[in-house]
Amino acid sequence: MRNVVNRQDGEPMPKDVMDFFRASAGRWFSQRNSHHPAGRRFEGGRSELEITPLAPEDGRVAEICRLYRFEAAGVAGAVLVEWKGTIDRDSKTHTGRTILVVVPDAQDPAQGSILQDKPATEPLPARYRVGDDDVLTLSTTSNQGESEERLWFASPNLRLRTAIVRYPDGTRVTTFCSEVRRAEAAASKGERSQSQTTD
Repeated sequence: MRNVVNRQDGEPMPKDVMDFFRASAGRWFSQRNSHHPAGRRFEGGRSELEITPLAPEDGRVAEICRLYRFEAAGVAGAVLVEWKGTIDRDSKTHTGRTILVVVPDAQDPAQGSILQDKPATEPLPARYRVGDDDVLTLSTTSNQGESEERLWFASPNLRLRTAIVRYPDGTRVTTFCSEVRRAEAAASKGERSQSQTTD
């Protein structure tokens, strides 16, 4: 198991996918820029994210495992992601929420399956991998196309995210997001860390 140290402040970086999600807990402001090469169009957006880790024993986890026909005993944890945001040239506020369930591979917990409570089409699990550089990669394949998303921490309160979606007709969309932890969430995280240090 790796123990990579953040170069900026000495705080340990995530060693596995649940470490990554626990480090992501709290409220974030996300700014997104997408490029649509086929239409030669750029699109921006802003959103608020709320990320809450869930225990494997959460009742919703077992229901999702049944949907995908996975054994709940193999679950390492889960995370609830809620969002509210807007897209350029669209005044409507978009909201949503999803639960992601983590099922590590028995042979290598640095990679495994991600189960989502609301699959877009058929319930096909996504794949995750945490690299030696502590970048979390999520890969999804369906009859609507393929997507690969990469997430990493530039610092404890700054996450970066890139994504590329490839559609069956050959077109693709690329996205870059920068996500900053809200001040109140960062302060709360710092208070918990200080409490753990002094206990």
